[in-house]
Amino acid sequence: MLDVRSGAAAETSAPEAGAGPPEGGLSEAPLRPYALVAGVLCALYFLYSWVQYEQFRTPSWDLGIFNQSVRAYAEFRAPVVDIKGPGFLILGDHFSPVTALLAPLYWIWSSPLALLFAQAALFAASAAVVGRTAQQVLGSRAAGLGLTVAYGLSWGLQEAVKSDFHEIAFAVPLLALTCRALLLGRWTAAVAWSSPLVLVKEDMGLTVAMVGAVLFVRGQKRLGAALAAFGAAFFALTVLVLIPAASRVGQYDYWAKIEKSSEGADVSLVDAVLTSLGSGVKWEMLFFLVGITGFLALRSPLMLLVLPTLGWRFLSQDPNHWGMIWHYSAILMPVVFLALVDAVRTVRTSPRPWLVSYGKVVVPVVTAVAIVIALDLPLRELLRSETYRTDARTLEARKAVDAVPEGASVETNVTLMAHLTADHKVYWVGGAKGVSPDYLALDLGSGWSQPVTDPVGLASQLHPEARYAVSFQAGQFVVLKRT
Repeated sequence: MLDVRSGAAAETSAPEAGAGPPEGGLSEAPLRPYALVAGVLCALYFLYSWVQYEQFRTPSWDLGIFNQSVRAYAEFRAPVVDIKGPGFLILGDHFSPVTALLAPLYWIWSSPLALLFAQAALFAASAAVVGRTAQQVLGSRAAGLGLTVAYGLSWGLQEAVKSDFHEIAFAVPLLALTCRALLLGRWTAAVAWSSPLVLVKEDMGLTVAMVGAVLFVRGQKRLGAALAAFGAAFFALTVLVLIPAASRVGQYDYWAKIEKSSEGADVSLVDAVLTSLGSGVKWEMLFFLVGITGFLALRSPLMLLVLPTLGWRFLSQDPNHWGMIWHYSAILMPVVFLALVDAVRTVRTSPRPWLVSYGKVVVPVVTAVAIVIALDLPLRELLRSETYRTDARTLEARKAVDAVPEGASVETNVTLMAHLTADHKVYWVGGAKGVSPDYLALDLGSGWSQPVTDPVGLASQLHPEARYAVSFQAGQFVVLKRT
């Protein structure tokens, strides 16, 4: 269904937005309206993240992990993340040196909230890129602002905001700028914006290779082939050389996500493919991915960019990778929305009258559908008064954090982890082998296979070489001090 006929001409001035761009040119698109909408989106993203953080609703250990690594960069140290294990070099897990760019922010605001704000700003900036590009290409401010809202409220971005900070926050605006350059025929700019993606995460090298494939399809054969080779080579370099060199086990651990089932049994590539094809959760995710564009995005060659991410997610045996939750779909959002813009431009000259008519109404329909779907997505919680209420659990959690002296080493689980990483040496509960932390700070009501009724006994199991005594307890939170 890919349609490769749409190209882009050089940018020129155009008449009033809404009348359509002049033939061979682009419509004018003032930045201010899109900057204002992006500012509102940034405020909403950060407000949600801030409330979730302040009320100790952090969904995973990732915020603590990234806080430790960025803090290390800010202090000019190697990015050691003790949460993953004492002395664990994070570049041996995922190759994301781009997060070092956040180090200057930590010099001003040394808090996990700084990461959440940075992500909110990066997501919001990508919305301005998507919307302004839509107006320039389609010649309609209504279409541009409508797609800004539809994109900004899309399920992929909202689920990523709910999942706290991840390195893909950098990939989202880079991909938006890459797709914009491809739409406008700025081939060198497309290479410049896509190349840094290899520093965001190891799998993004394959996405860069697909940018090269789009350039090849668009007639830039030599440049496209060179970029595709670069992306594929850098992917191989990171997973076969760089990550194993930094890893304690000397290999890229995430191959196991494809080769091993959740029970640890070996899975062949054929079995992985067959299992993928039979997964309703994966197909539902794919349906919503293209459905939010009225399925018209499928006509654009930009959709090639989603294939690497969808490929490893479909083959993965980890259920967290399959559906619409977590942050894995955020990088697909700028691609599918700008693919929609590309397709709308293309169908204007279609010989099929019904397709021309559909292209005229698809943007307002997509905007309306996005707003309706958003009523059942994370940001809806900002409309509820109970979202902002501080309950007894939150107060008890704050007291537990305060009960651990600044600078002490502490072993903890997810609930308190991110709050302790700013000024403590933090370990994951059960992951501090060979170390006896000064304190254990535990949420007894979260993350245990069986209820914990004897925290002192648990401490003895975790660290038989040391002795711990309860120094603070309130509700489901307990702090134990090494004696």
